[in-house]
Amino acid sequence: MIATAEVLMSDPAMGRDAWFERARGELRARRLAPYLGPGLLSLAPRAPVPASYETLAEFLGTKVSLPRRARGNAWAAAQFIESRQHRSSVTALMAQAFSGDVAPLPLHRFLVDLAPPLIVDSWYDGALRQAFADRAGFVEVQGITRAGIGEARWFRAYDAAGESVPIEAASAAKTLVYKPHGGVRPASNFLISDADYVEVLTEIDIQNPIPECVRERRAGLGFLFLGCHFNDQMLRTYARQIQKRSRGPNYAVFEHAELTRMERRFAAEIGLDIAICPLPEAVERLMTD
Repeated sequence: MIATAEVLMSDPAMGRDAWFERARGELRARRLAPYLGPGLLSLAPRAPVPASYETLAEFLGTKVSLPRRARGNAWAAAQFIESRQHRSSVTALMAQAFSGDVAPLPLHRFLVDLAPPLIVDSWYDGALRQAFADRAGFVEVQGITRAGIGEARWFRAYDAAGESVPIEAASAAKTLVYKPHGGVRPASNFLISDADYVEVLTEIDIQNPIPECVRERRAGLGFLFLGCHFNDQMLRTYARQIQKRSRGPNYAVFEHAELTRMERRFAAEIGLDIAICPLPEAVERLMTD
């Protein structure tokens, strides 16, 4: 682990208050796409679903006896279950893991009212969808597994009622929510096993798995990463490719003033302007004038 002073802020002399003023201004001007990670569930009074890949791996381990190499690794655990049982077993366990009703957070309500052009929701719960449930002009695009579906597409689109809609509908949406790893609602789409990601990662460099509507919108936006961790190569690859060719700037809130060597390299590569701050405080400051 290494200290992150050199990548803490683009202008370290600016200070935390000025960082939040600038990030808040960009967000409220709808020039940032919030990129939401599982860490946001720490803000929920009660989160009846896994709040990290580590706790998801623990859940899978309570349902299936896993070999040592798969313990503690959600992707490897899901792959073991898929190879020894069936893909439907993975889907059923993931649906069970995320069956709990996660109430929308104040941040979700804030984003619904703000209506930015694009929100990336990288976890499987349905809290953000629930927050948008009574709003017109909302379309959600979810990544899907291609295992056994006999289709050549990488994603499906849904309206606020959970009905499947043509992907073209996303281009006209006031707010487009992109869930690159899928979501429990409305149809239990999950990318989770190693096999799911092998196909995606072979083509993500040429952007095929990323919807054209996402690529169009990011061109005029920067990103704001909240509740995200980048301690795995797959998570870094997804974030890198989703923000690729975006306008910038890119902001991130991390709760700890240390990053791994690879996280540090990733932050420098995509030009992350980082604030080290407890997540509850950061979210409150971003929502408050």
